Amino acid sequence: HYAKYKLLIIDEIGYLPISKEEANMFFQLINKRYEKSSTIITTNKEFSKWHEIFGDVTIANAILDRLLHHSTVEKITGKSYRVKDKIFTSNSKNN
Repeated sequence: HYAKYKLLIIDEIGYLPISKEEANMFFQLINKRYEKSSTIITTNKEFSKWHEIFGDVTIANAILDRLLHHSTVEKITGKSYRVKDKIFTSNSKNN
């Protein structure tokens, strides 16, 4: 089902644990989309730790191989955009 979309956005890879079966299904999805459709993935995990997400070095490497080939990686650093207003509001009240 998800392989048919021209653009697929997957947010927060690594936020929740992924079972071996889910890792295999995710690989199949990425493999079907490879060089055919665009995929955007967000994560706060370094690529070197993706084996921890998927529970297996081989499958993590296979997924990364397909994702990173022909890709652009954008690394965003800094404070969380989601909580920036909350932090600012809390600091303003204290001043």
